[in-house]
This record gives sequence, structure tokens and C-alpha cells, in this order.
Amino acid sequence: MDILEVVVFAIAIFMFVYLLIMQPHKIKGSSMYPNFPDGEYLLTDKVTYRFGVPKRGDVVVFKAPVAENEEFIKRIIGLPEDKVEVKDGKVYVNDIQLDESYLPEDLVTSGGFFLPEGTSIIVPDNNYFVMGDNRPHSSDSRSWGFISKNEITGRAWLIYWPIENAGTVQKVAYGEGL
Repeated sequence: MDILEVVVFAIAIFMFVYLLIMQPHKIKGSSMYPNFPDGEYLLTDKVTYRFGVPKRGDVVVFKAPVAENEEFIKRIIGLPEDKVEVKDGKVYVNDIQLDESYLPEDLVTSGGFFLPEGTSIIVPDNNYFVMGDNRPHSSDSRSWGFISKNEITGRAWLIYWPIENAGTVQKVAYGEGL
């Protein structure tokens, strides 16, 4: 009976942590390459956004708008009320070009179905505009639109596999005005 108590208690603790605090995720595909390569494992923090709001540059996991039972991982580019535009291969937020030092220098960002090249959109309240780091190979807000805060399941927090990449997910700063 003592062993059964220990097993039930351990399962209860695991379920509490898994459902409410943090959850493991495996990167599937190349949409976040080179910062998050295919097959990498990370833990997502499920608590931060219950008490705060997502920030520009946060890497988030959310319910995929194109596949109900899947989750995507992308970087937040546009916050509520932001004006987002893609022109000349660069991303502009509120008419300021993003300094995306986490991307390869020769990367060109193109528009999509939802946000064509050279047009701008305003992010509605309680919504976010997200993009993958590997822009030519990412299904993101340029194609299917905004995600709501309610769809975000967590913030990428800690990379734990492979061991050589282990560590906390680096925060990015976009510079003055953003």
C-alpha cells in the first residue's frame, strides 16, 4: 500500500507540473532554424502569460491555426496596436525596421497571403503577429493571420536537448522605439 501511495503522489505531482507549470516540446521542422533546429527539445513556461503579457521577441508555443491538434513555435513580432509591414525584404513595426540580429544577415523576408509585400496591417487587441526565424520556410502570420493570447500555450524557456545547445532561451532586444 505504501508503494501505491508513492506512485499515485508522484503521478499527481507530474500531472500538476505538466498541465500548469511547464511542458516539454520537440521542435518539428525548419521554420525556426538556425535558432531552434529540427529535433531540438525545450521546456515551455506555462505560467508567465497568466500573470503578464507576451513581449516582442518572445518565442511562444501556440495552437496551430492550420492544424487543430498541433502546436507551432514562432517569435512574436507584432504586439496589439502595432503596425506591421514587410517591404524590401525587411520587417517594419510602427515604421521602424526591426534589428533582427538573431537572423542570418542575408535573410530576405517576403510577404504572404495575409500580409502581402508592401502593405501594412494593425494588430488587433489581444492578438499577436508571429513569424518563424527561417522566413522562407515558415508558415506564420504572413500567411494565416494573427494569433490570440488565448491560443498561446507557453513561452519557450529552456533548451535541454541536445546537451551542447542546453541553456535558457535568449531574449532579444530590438533597439530604440520598440
